[in-house]
Amino acid sequence: RGQIPKPVDELAKELRLLPTEIDFYGSKKAKVSLSVLSRLKDVPNGKYVVITGITPTPLGEGKSTTTIGLCQALGAHLKKNVFACVRQPSQGPTFGIKGGAAGGGYSQVIPMEEFNLHLTGDIHAITAANNLLAAAIDARMFHESTQTDKALFNRLVPAQKGKPRQFSAIQMKRLKKLGIDKTDPSSFTSKEI
Repeated sequence: RGQIPKPVDELAKELRLLPTEIDFYGSKKAKVSLSVLSRLKDVPNGKYVVITGITPTPLGEGKSTTTIGLCQALGAHLKKNVFACVRQPSQGPTFGIKGGAAGGGYSQVIPMEEFNLHLTGDIHAITAANNLLAAAIDARMFHESTQTDKALFNRLVPAQKGKPRQFSAIQMKRLKKLGIDKTDPSSFTSKEI
């Protein structure tokens, strides 16, 4: 916490990133566009080191600390041009149930609070998408297990006063994909439903 992070726009200039290749999130965070890969495709590749572990502890395994420490050592002592690529942590650290995924001691990601809580907001979007999918699956399982095929068919293709039943465009596509030629919902027998 005693360190002041270098402004990310200054770092981007040092890395020779183009303004179109970086998306800033305040003065300390940014995302780098994948378009930089096509611009630098003729530049020789560097070395890639993967840090992993398999023995979980309540405080984590030390993967992030090792990653950041190795990056610091290669840069400061061997004068190599190095980057550490770490993923955004889950919300586990927020609830005190796992390590922070930000390293520790002198080998940590700063600002740690922003890193652990929300960073650029991507984890929230993933969480919302996961929750939506889980709710859709749960609703489908519930409806399929609690009502008859006929009742479900009547909900999917409701009868409207004074109008004949009809399939929606997406239902017609699905019928065609299943090899069903019928287009009139009322022509289906109870076995076909």
